[in-house]
Amino acid sequence: MSLETAAAKVPTTPEKLNDWEEGTQQPTVRQAETLAKAYRRPFALFFLPEIPRDFQPLQDFRTKNASPLGTASVFIIREMQQKQAWLHDVYEESGEKPLPFVGSFTLSSSPQQVAKSILSQLEINPSFYSTDNPIREWISKAEQRGIFISRTSFIHTRMKIDSEELQGFTIADSYAPFVFINSGDWDAPQLFTLVHELAHIWIAQSGISNATDSLVRGKDKFHLVELFCNEVAANALMPSELMRALPKNTFQSGSVVFRTAKTIGISSFAFLVRALELNLISLDKYRELKHVADADFREFLKKEAAAKERQKDKKGGPNPYLLLLNKNGRLFTQVVLDAFRSGSLPPAQASNLLKTKVTSFSKFEDFLYK
Repeated sequence: MSLETAAAKVPTTPEKLNDWEEGTQQPTVRQAETLAKAYRRPFALFFLPEIPRDFQPLQDFRTKNASPLGTASVFIIREMQQKQAWLHDVYEESGEKPLPFVGSFTLSSSPQQVAKSILSQLEINPSFYSTDNPIREWISKAEQRGIFISRTSFIHTRMKIDSEELQGFTIADSYAPFVFINSGDWDAPQLFTLVHELAHIWIAQSGISNATDSLVRGKDKFHLVELFCNEVAANALMPSELMRALPKNTFQSGSVVFRTAKTIGISSFAFLVRALELNLISLDKYRELKHVADADFREFLKKEAAAKERQKDKKGGPNPYLLLLNKNGRLFTQVVLDAFRSGSLPPAQASNLLKTKVTSFSKFEDFLYK
């Protein structure tokens, strides 16, 4: 934040806030509490003589020319780090065993083997999804295996998280691995980002990602970890045996490509890139189909936007409790509520972790089991 923006939160003058930061003056307790809330930092942090040694900012694996992280991106990372740190302490102190798949592979491993391990551990068959919503199935299976997943596109209604600067990040902890997905995009890129982040867990590489479901050109711009995790995601979502078993007429038209890609939960672009990598289509055919698929995709987005507007007009927009449940993650919400109900978690801490009032917990539970 700029001095002017931060000072307005208190409120005070930028000059006085600068004096507080320099240590020549001190804020009142109430002013310091207001700043802690505005900065998304624990209030006790202000009383420490130096930055805590165990505080490690997430490594940034994004491309060198990626947009700097804005306030919303920084705040969501801080919020998820706070949640994950609490989870780690709870699980470690209760004697839980570390999850065996975290760090079970390295960058020197085969991406194909990592992909097979992810599919095996989560018991997912990309050829036969049990629902027509693949990303929901992936999230459900991941949470069943102890992986905490958060999806949102905003801090609050006036602070959105830009998908151009942050698509996702991972905290690859052996007790409580945590994945964040920016939900500002449509489901297919989100699913690719999710599986990309799962690959980060399998090789124990915490960090901020700018996962992309297609890397035909410019591979030299990407971090080795990102290239590896993208390849894992492609192999997990589009295994070679699935691709080679597709009907011969799949690549005859852009509309068939679009429908097939939608069925397996990925974008037409990712589907065509994978087909090109497996030599199922020529480069000329790839260019031809991509042009048609792009047009079909634009038309699809128009229809989706119109449907969302109709839904918004009809019901007044998504339920705020459901949005907050997705932001917290179903598994995280369940763990916090269980701890609160058992009396092991004070109401104020439970409220802070879930970012809602204790009186709203019952409404959360209504959505939790739907």
